[in-house]
Amino acid sequence: MEAHQTRREFVVGACCVAGLVALGGVTKAYASDGTLLRPPGGQDEERLRALCIKCDRCRSVCPQHCVEPVSVTEGFLEARTPKLNFHRGYCDFCDKCIDACPTGALVAFNAEVDKIGVAVVDTEKCIAYSGRTCVVCQNSCPYEALSFDEAGHPVIDEDACNGCGECVMACNVNVNRAFDGSFERAIEVHAMGV
Repeated sequence: MEAHQTRREFVVGACCVAGLVALGGVTKAYASDGTLLRPPGGQDEERLRALCIKCDRCRSVCPQHCVEPVSVTEGFLEARTPKLNFHRGYCDFCDKCIDACPTGALVAFNAEVDKIGVAVVDTEKCIAYSGRTCVVCQNSCPYEALSFDEAGHPVIDEDACNGCGECVMACNVNVNRAFDGSFERAIEVHAMGV
């Protein structure tokens, strides 16, 4: 018995292949851009994506309420995985999120050595750069990574900063300046390598 491929089978097969290629492109297009701040121990993006079952346990145990799920608009592949939002709280490295993770997507984290990210000052938004005095964030950093230069501008020591987000919580730029529609503050923590 000879195996012949009918025209219909060929067209269906070609459509399936084209669909899979398109799905791969769409999936890549809907992946995040690598700027998500992950909870302690989740800095290996590949590992986190592979192991996270989106159970939400890390968010529910966070005493500072800074862990929240990623929305679909931030990355289709990352949707419902955990990220940090320092406008809601800061990370005190209590390890509760790591202990609550049932799959090992979040691994051991040493706050003295490891980094969530690094704080960055936005000179366009910072009140201290507009000629006015603002020292709200001055004593916020428990790692002494934030200081002020002679001009009264905040300076971040990238080696000392571990991305805990306390300076972000302290910054009240959207309270003291005209709200410009942005939710970013004058100090934001950026993921490593961004």
